[in-house]
Amino acid sequence: MTTKHTPSADARVAVVTGGSRGIGRAVSHRLAQDGLAVVVNYARDAASAQETVAAIAADGGRAIAVQADVADEKEVAALFDRAEAEFGGLDVVVNSAGRMALAPIADLDLADLDAVHRTNIRGTFVVAQQAARRLRAGGSFVGFSTSVVGTRFPAYGAYAASKAAVEAMTLILARELRGRDITVNTVAPGPTATDLFLDGKTPEQIDQLAKTPPLERLGTPQDIAQVVAFLTSPAGHWVNGQVLRANGGMV
Repeated sequence: MTTKHTPSADARVAVVTGGSRGIGRAVSHRLAQDGLAVVVNYARDAASAQETVAAIAADGGRAIAVQADVADEKEVAALFDRAEAEFGGLDVVVNSAGRMALAPIADLDLADLDAVHRTNIRGTFVVAQQAARRLRAGGSFVGFSTSVVGTRFPAYGAYAASKAAVEAMTLILARELRGRDITVNTVAPGPTATDLFLDGKTPEQIDQLAKTPPLERLGTPQDIAQVVAFLTSPAGHWVNGQVLRANGGMV
């Protein structure tokens, strides 16, 4: 059960899709620390979303959890309606919801390809569409790609292809929002220590990937959240239409 909040005239409000775990959770927490009211979106894991909300509240922040499938336009519209009803408007949208399937192109189950593209391409488009319609002046949209678009590791064909589509949308949407004082950027993390990344990898594979960047470690969700916080802050508002590879120095 959530409590109705009384919005203030200067309150900034964020929607973070996929905000219940991993990078999304770190982004939700970081934006709340900056004083934003945060709508933590989740697809299925209500318990993790409520844990994120509770952690934000424990630090003095404001947050609610709202379920929606990012690829379903009606559910996403309802998510944005809820954000506006609870907090009075919308200033930041971060689309960190994503899906990954790893297999050589020759072996990939096409049902997995469809699922990845539904979440990563259609989901990004649907969330970006609502953001474009609803963000207030001074606002920001941040999408998520992957540094594998550049590194082109084997077995990442479906995932990298879906994220390349996100990168293609970035500057187009920024240009379409000309005159509204809204920025559009995409963050492309490198290897980052999340459950999604670590799942199915051996300790040897993880160690090898950790040594790939010149900084010789995996990124953390907090590393990525700091980048998002900058891009959505007044300090980062001159950065627009860009894909930022937050990867410790990988190609």
